[in-house]
Amino acid sequence: MLEFRLLGPVEALVEGRSVPLGGLKPQVLLAALVLERGRVVPANRLVELLWGEEPPVSARSLIQTYVSKLRKAFADLGAPDVIVSKTQGYLVRLDDARVDADELAGLLGKARQQSQVHGHEPAARLLGEAVALSRGPALSGLRDTLLSGEARRLDELLVTVQEERFAAELGLGRFDHLAELTAAVARQPVNERLRGQLMVTLYRLGRQADALACYREGRDALVDELGVEPGAELGTIHSAILRGTLELVPADAAPVARTAFAAVPAQLPATLADFTGRVRELGELVAALCGETSAVQIVAGPGGCGKSALTVRAAHEAARSFPDGQLYAELRGTSGLPATAGEVLGRFLTALGMDPGQLPESAQERQELYRTSLAGRRVLVVLDDAASEEQVRPLLPGAAGCAVLISSRDRLAGLAGALFTELDLVTPGEAYDMLARIVGEARLAENVDSAHRIVDACGRLPLALRIAGARLASRRQLPLRVLADRLTDERRRLNELSAGDLAVRSSIALSCRALDDQARTALGRMGHLGLPDFSTWVVSWLLETSEADAEKVLEVLVDAQLATLSGADAAGVLRYRLHDLVRLYARERAEADEPDELTASIARVLDGWIALLSRTAVNSPPAESTWRPAAGHREPDGVTAMAERLSDDLDAWLRGEEPALAVAVERAAATGLHRHVCDFVSAHTAIEQVTNSYDLRDRIIGVAMTSVQHVGDPGLAADVLAKLARLRFSQDRFAEARQLFGEALGRYRDLHDVRGQAAALAGMGLACREPGHLTEAVHFLSQAATLSQALDDQVGIGHVLRIRGSVRLELGEYDEARTDLEQSLAAYRRAGSRRGIALSLRSLGLYHRARGDYETSMAVCADAATIFAELGDDLMHSYAVRAHAKAQMRSGHSAEALPRLEMALATVRAKDDRWGQAITLRVLGQLHLAEGRLDLAQDCLDAAMSIWDATEAPLWRARTEYDLALLHRSRGDTQAADAAFTHARSVFRARGAREYSEYAELPV
Repeated sequence: MLEFRLLGPVEALVEGRSVPLGGLKPQVLLAALVLERGRVVPANRLVELLWGEEPPVSARSLIQTYVSKLRKAFADLGAPDVIVSKTQGYLVRLDDARVDADELAGLLGKARQQSQVHGHEPAARLLGEAVALSRGPALSGLRDTLLSGEARRLDELLVTVQEERFAAELGLGRFDHLAELTAAVARQPVNERLRGQLMVTLYRLGRQADALACYREGRDALVDELGVEPGAELGTIHSAILRGTLELVPADAAPVARTAFAAVPAQLPATLADFTGRVRELGELVAALCGETSAVQIVAGPGGCGKSALTVRAAHEAARSFPDGQLYAELRGTSGLPATAGEVLGRFLTALGMDPGQLPESAQERQELYRTSLAGRRVLVVLDDAASEEQVRPLLPGAAGCAVLISSRDRLAGLAGALFTELDLVTPGEAYDMLARIVGEARLAENVDSAHRIVDACGRLPLALRIAGARLASRRQLPLRVLADRLTDERRRLNELSAGDLAVRSSIALSCRALDDQARTALGRMGHLGLPDFSTWVVSWLLETSEADAEKVLEVLVDAQLATLSGADAAGVLRYRLHDLVRLYARERAEADEPDELTASIARVLDGWIALLSRTAVNSPPAESTWRPAAGHREPDGVTAMAERLSDDLDAWLRGEEPALAVAVERAAATGLHRHVCDFVSAHTAIEQVTNSYDLRDRIIGVAMTSVQHVGDPGLAADVLAKLARLRFSQDRFAEARQLFGEALGRYRDLHDVRGQAAALAGMGLACREPGHLTEAVHFLSQAATLSQALDDQVGIGHVLRIRGSVRLELGEYDEARTDLEQSLAAYRRAGSRRGIALSLRSLGLYHRARGDYETSMAVCADAATIFAELGDDLMHSYAVRAHAKAQMRSGHSAEALPRLEMALATVRAKDDRWGQAITLRVLGQLHLAEGRLDLAQDCLDAAMSIWDATEAPLWRARTEYDLALLHRSRGDTQAADAAFTHARSVFRARGAREYSEYAELPV
């Protein structure tokens, strides 16, 4: 005989001998299998039950190990093949095995039958046997796992058994259960049925005062814990005791009818055989339903996310905690004709045993009778697809022992005291498993890549996955690759996601039915624009309305489960997103309903961003750009205030906005808004120093390179080419940058654009400087300086002279370098460019450090850092801090320099500035070397070298190689030191760098 015990610590016995089950996880695994009563438990569900949302990589292997050990334990006692492997997971073969939880439910059912036919005596005997099965709280030791919901369900079933046993004993006039009943009430102070039984018992024992005290204690507990007064049944008992009308001796063996209705409804529809995932949500719902205070539970979410499937599954799993029945109604909330309260109440009353011919006519009377019929009973009421709070309220029982489970696309926030479960998309793993349950894991395994493409195209929406799975299951010869290819085409995706009476398009259309015109328009335009997420600003531009009004429209879409609030950006503006399939539907409708307005709406969004970026650039003038604000664009209302909100953390806002900006630019190009594209790129380039968003710049400049060909403006074409050159320079692709700047220079010369020529020459000088072509850099920068001076462009003069002064410093031309840098500072001051002033101060700090004047170097670098901090330019602030720290280090204050360098390194890493990382790592290596921390020095210098090796930076590589030569010398490796030193000097000589004369020999 095989026996499983769940009503207490989990045990398994073979012929009365205990099976060693091992630790916690094998016990959870076995209990989960037994609770499914011979049904297959998918492996992925076991993984989630054992480890939750963060399983180890080896989770499935561990499950196989646990199963193997359990099989061996059973086999050792003569019970092989208890746990059976199936394609999808595992099951326990119960056959003739005893399961105490099943025996408990069986004895309860028999007792009820006996009570109706033979009275209380046999019922009391059977219920006593049922109570004896309990060995403590169900699933003891596993109650802190994801089986806690099952544990509470079993506990609740045992409470029901106790209640009915005490009722039977009272019906027989027996009172020897008083101590046991008192203990039960102490454990469950808000259980009104148990308390009523205790009050009756005390009264019949002549303890009227104690019975009334018991009522007062119960009322206090109900008010304190639940905020409710005692129910009608308890109040009736209390009143009868006060009046002395409660019968002292019950009629012998008379069955105690709890309500006027005898029927036990079981209306739940069948659960999906291939239900997958939602383990956490399912466990929480079942636990809440089976708890002592099973309030109204609402499952809300967008159409197609699996609300009904989860609701029905949870109802089935909780059903055993509601022995008096389960009522179910499809409320048709998303249809054109939702169910009325009177209609549903009529069906419920009939299911509860009332003669249909005796149903009251009015909904109010039916509601009163419905609540009366449920008093003192434990019934689960499931309301699927609810439309509103008004539709649901009349269907809520008044009895504390009943529970209500509601699914709705609306959040039904007006239902006071309700608990919410918000459903979103399933996880990627759950989505794949769902498809596998429908199609078959073996078929997906034949083409895993296509299977994942199908999952991605379905957007992890359960309805879409079910439809795709149904199409594959009904067409065995259809290759996964073919369906994946069809779904990849956005224009036909919704057509493909239709099977039988299931269709994603219809599901979304139902959610859109109740939208007002403005919300419908906003949804369509957002779908057409196609942003991955968006702010209220964008919607206000699309609708030509205020930010506040746009937020109200978005709240309507969120309430309809058509948009999702995804958080707030760095400016504190709320951001939203559309599911991909909602976006495609919205795009379809917009292109059909208002095709002439769509291009104009995209133009307004680009106008808004151009104005916002331009206003930001004006507020913080860039030091290294020839940008001029684009003309001819309409500035939306409120842009000035928007720009001010961005001033505190422009970098963070840009990073959060990047995906939307890129998609908007591509959509603008696709709709022919080519001038908008180029002007947007110009506005974005004006603040490029704020962030190293190389991917975004590469993407939008690539689009602009195509768009500019349609505009027919040679000057604009040269500007876009120069922006591409500057991007390549920022990406450390110096040879490519130099070539592109040269091409732009030729175009500017053809156009006689002197400002453009100066900018292109300055770019060529920069592109020569970084790889160490110092003499050529001075040549191009000198030409740029001449042109800038002819234009009297003070920002341009400051920019070019600062770079030329830095190059001359590297060449060892100290006097010329100082002159250039001081003139640069003066030009920036005349222009009023604070960022330019800070840049020149930092460069002067480098000059003073090179000349050995560390105090002055630290002072001017500190001034530069202060300005950068005030401007919010974190990247250049880190550069100034690093320069200050190196001067400290040179002056013998390494301990003070170290935290500054570590802070600078953290910043350049956060900004993805590889060049800055290499320089900072080199300085850290120098510091550790000077302090004798040779291993740390080696790590830092090696890391710097790996970056230089990946870039066009031979001069910087040689400088780091010189540091490594010093490190090798410190380790006593003379040969390696000499080799590194010799190679570094050869580079210094070839590039004309000052280090060639300064480092004539390696220090001993």
